[in-house]
Amino acid sequence: MWSNNPQKEFDKLLKTVEKNEVVDALVSGSDPADNLDMLKLAYDFAFEAHKGQNRVSGEPYIIHPLATAQKLAEMKLDITTIIAGLLHDVPKDTDKTIEDIEKNFGHDTVKLVAGITKLGQLKYRGMERYAENLRKMFVAMSDDIRVILIKFADRLHNLKTLDALPPEKQFRIAKETLEIYAPIADRLSIGKIKGELEDLAFKYVYSEDYKWINKIIPGEYRAKERYLEKIKDEVRKKLAQSNIKINEISLQGRTKHLYSLYKKLLRPEINRDISRVYDLIALRLIVPTVTDCYSVLGILHSMYRPMPGRIKDYIANPKPNGYQSLHTTVFAEDGEVVEFQIRTNDMHDLAEYGIAAHWNYKETGGKLNTRNMKWLNELVEWQKQIKDNDQFLQTIKFDIFQNRIFVFTPKGDVIDLPEGATPIDFAYYVHSNLGDKCVGSKVNDQLVNLGYQLKSGDIVEIIIDKNRKAPNPDWLEMAKTSVAKSKIRAGINRNKDPFKLLKNIKIIK
Repeated sequence: MWSNNPQKEFDKLLKTVEKNEVVDALVSGSDPADNLDMLKLAYDFAFEAHKGQNRVSGEPYIIHPLATAQKLAEMKLDITTIIAGLLHDVPKDTDKTIEDIEKNFGHDTVKLVAGITKLGQLKYRGMERYAENLRKMFVAMSDDIRVILIKFADRLHNLKTLDALPPEKQFRIAKETLEIYAPIADRLSIGKIKGELEDLAFKYVYSEDYKWINKIIPGEYRAKERYLEKIKDEVRKKLAQSNIKINEISLQGRTKHLYSLYKKLLRPEINRDISRVYDLIALRLIVPTVTDCYSVLGILHSMYRPMPGRIKDYIANPKPNGYQSLHTTVFAEDGEVVEFQIRTNDMHDLAEYGIAAHWNYKETGGKLNTRNMKWLNELVEWQKQIKDNDQFLQTIKFDIFQNRIFVFTPKGDVIDLPEGATPIDFAYYVHSNLGDKCVGSKVNDQLVNLGYQLKSGDIVEIIIDKNRKAPNPDWLEMAKTSVAKSKIRAGINRNKDPFKLLKNIKIIK
């Protein structure tokens, strides 16, 4: 909970940043005092700028930028980003200007603050009416991803004070969160932030379902929790006997992400029956090394019978977003089903904070490598190419905000596609030339048609004809992604023969 005492909240922020800076200094040899002094200057600047202002909730306005900066510090982001979070509302709500911020805190900070100021204009007015604002958001993200990270922190605190606003505004902000911000956090692999955004927005958009799920959770959770505490003790003793060091062994529950649980309960195979959710609570083990991860997996399988088909090795085969862990679901001695997740500390940081975790290693400038940002780079290109707003929105709703599946090439590379994608989408995602020369496909060594709907875990092989010159226009009906459709159209246009067209024209005398 946040107090109404700005100094107390700033001391908390200072302590968090100081802890991060000391760790960084051990690696880089830098002096933590310099960054802490700059943070104090930024707080004084923001405090004076917002002096006398209160939020609708009644708290001093400075509490909001402090909460934003605190969240960024907890994400272990760099000092420039944290200072920008502290100053993000200054140009919009005070008599201080962008120029004042640049004069006092430099170009990098002011660039982030200016980016946030522009994004502050984004308002939810229905999926078909905010395309232009979304275009700006994606361009800003591609220029410096830290802009959206600050916006996430800003939005999280705003959601915590929604009760002070009128119901229609509560609904608008919460709906915008579920339909824009949470899906973007998901694509950036920031699972912790995605879950927090969804859970805070949930009760304002689906209030009755929120009450229902909160009613059924407590009893089920407590029973599972008591049982897993017993399992946890068994596992800890067994690992100690095997001389394996455990950094952390903890209960991680879907109850912490209610909206995620809600969506899972709506699946037809579960049909709102919470007893069918095996991972309501999972045991997460964090160990020092990758070798330890596999050792722990072996020990767990010697203790309990693994459930067939539920062992996932995301260390050897990471998800496209970089996520790594070992997952296994086992039958305990009394037949109770238990899920385990096993990972190292670095893997845990990446799973919790995704792209944000890269700043632990002092990547600068806000840019990430092309592999990590491929989907965002594609988005920026689409927004340049697709002038029609309705078409642009259809593109992002399917290609970006749709649920994702993970399929494999025959060499074991993981390909990330939207749910509903086909072998044609797969081929063009891998390479335009592979798509253009495609004549057939195999999924899990079985021949399938090119319109076959792929599922997570499928191994996809594309059969080609090296002499093929152009894609088949019929593929436009089979392709689901804008990437594939765009490349098919380009291939068709590239191979049009104007003389063949003339031959088909009948001359009427």
